Amino acid sequence: MTRLTSDYLRQCFSRAPIIAPEVEPGAPDADLTPAAVLVPMVLRPTGITVLLTQRTAHLRDHAGQVSFPGGRSEAHDADAVATALREAEEEVGLAPAQVEVLGCLPEYRTGTGFSVTPVVGLVHPPLNLRLDDFEVAEVFEPPLDFLLHPANRRRESMDVRGTRREYWAIPWEGFFIWGATAGMLVSLARYLGVESELTLR
Repeated sequence: MTRLTSDYLRQCFSRAPIIAPEVEPGAPDADLTPAAVLVPMVLRPTGITVLLTQRTAHLRDHAGQVSFPGGRSEAHDADAVATALREAEEEVGLAPAQVEVLGCLPEYRTGTGFSVTPVVGLVHPPLNLRLDDFEVAEVFEPPLDFLLHPANRRRESMDVRGTRREYWAIPWEGFFIWGATAGMLVSLARYLGVESELTLR
């Protein structure tokens, strides 16, 4: 049994093993756009949760999808961590001072041409979120142990420009977490060595 506590998470990221990039089917080999997302693990009294956003329905890209706060890297961002923290503050009003950055997951290359660095951080409540109404329809916090448990994810597929592509999906209480977001959660589970039953404290 694996017990995911804040101390365990800190210990895992302090080892910083080198892991090859995660690559979605159809991801290009070159000319990828740098981006970063924050994987915000909120330290709630009842257990650790993950703060996720649902994008608004009118957006041109990924409308209505569930995602981590994040986006393209800007020229003034010092690194991926700076990008992730800036985007999280812009999208949901999460103050950088409340985020204890643990480290980064392997680069995640998407079929849409992005090279995404997932930045993992512990978030210390209370939260005073302010949503960007143009980009974010709502936020929600599934339990970390639910998201990482292998029994709660499945492989699905769709046709993209005549090619059948598979992706991870994690349904939770009416929300459908899939694609890159679910793929990064699977990457997190592998990084932490989570293979069986999980408990949180």
